[in-house]
Amino acid sequence: MKKKVTCHCGEVELEVNFPEEGIGKVTRCNCSICKRKSATMARVDQSELKVIKGKDKIKLYQYNTKIAQHYFCGNCGIYTHHIPRSAPEAYGVNVGCIEGVDPLELKDVNFFDGENHPLDQKK
Repeated sequence: MKKKVTCHCGEVELEVNFPEEGIGKVTRCNCSICKRKSATMARVDQSELKVIKGKDKIKLYQYNTKIAQHYFCGNCGIYTHHIPRSAPEAYGVNVGCIEGVDPLELKDVNFFDGENHPLDQKK
């Protein structure tokens, strides 16, 4: 099911092909960046996301290990999607940016303990 994903100002527009049953499994995370942006995320394979408009407006933010890639609109600052460190073959999509979806109405939101990320654990 194709869905339109946009930032606040509309300069960035993505097309995401979600599973037929909706937007699939959604997750919240408590890592240092997710806590601050307070986003609910849906995951798709990278082949299922296409930038339709505003590729030149998309900015990248990386921190710590520089593995995860967080993308946001350089004009309005809204986070639209990211490549998670725990699943570099996928995109996490900001559910709040998906046209026709209200993240506050979602049930069964999964939780990922990013504060205690498995890749950060000392061996």
